[in-house]
Amino acid sequence: MEKAEGGNGTFFKELILLGFGNGPVLQPLLFLLFLVIYLVAVAGNLLIVVLVVADQHLHTPMYYFVANLSTVEICYVSTTLPRLLASLLTGDRTISVQNCIVQFNVYIILSNAECNLLTAMCIDRYLAICHPLRYPALMNSRVCGHMVAWAWIYGIAYSIMLQAFILQSTYCGAKELDFLFCDIGRVYRPFCGTNYRTMQVVTSLVIPVIDVIFQKVIDVWFLVMVPLLNPILYCLRNKEVHQSLRKARVALVAFRHKPRV
Repeated sequence: MEKAEGGNGTFFKELILLGFGNGPVLQPLLFLLFLVIYLVAVAGNLLIVVLVVADQHLHTPMYYFVANLSTVEICYVSTTLPRLLASLLTGDRTISVQNCIVQFNVYIILSNAECNLLTAMCIDRYLAICHPLRYPALMNSRVCGHMVAWAWIYGIAYSIMLQAFILQSTYCGAKELDFLFCDIGRVYRPFCGTNYRTMQVVTSLVIPVIDVIFQKVIDVWFLVMVPLLNPILYCLRNKEVHQSLRKARVALVAFRHKPRV
């Protein structure tokens, strides 16, 4: 990418993520709130991954997809929230253009992987309900592996295609971004160059129209609530997971009370 250049002719090496503003009273409260949510989201999704890997009874296509979704959610929330937490703690809202673009590309990869995994889970449930007799043959380990691999390949390929246009363009958007993270796709004319119109079509594929209406409410929902609620919605309410949790708890208690030699 060429040197970052602002729309008024000045060169930008750093951008400013306005986030929640400069409220000195509100920022410590928001920091504690998002820190707790971040830790709970990571712990909940990590618990799902550990349970699925450790318990043979959970080695089914549905839980295989859920474990991969939890992995995506851990990466997703760890890509965006730590930078927001640092901003709330220190008050420093600056980020370099290069780091901003990296965060945006990782966000694109994880967002596409998440959507594709949710699609795979829908296909899995459809086959389990509508074709129960053929389900074991249709959703074998090889098919599941291919679906998960495609979820990641699609996200990475899309990000590479987007990056190819970015490298040939110049950043000419605003220096101050009224977002919680570097979602350059919502910046008006973020890049200019010979391939600007082509890239405009590409980036428009990931910009929801409703997002223009509700700036930061949508950000909080996708950055915080989705990774927090996914383990509860897809896994922690299931009987198999409850049984696995009970067995893990019993094994932990037995290990703690095991006599030492």
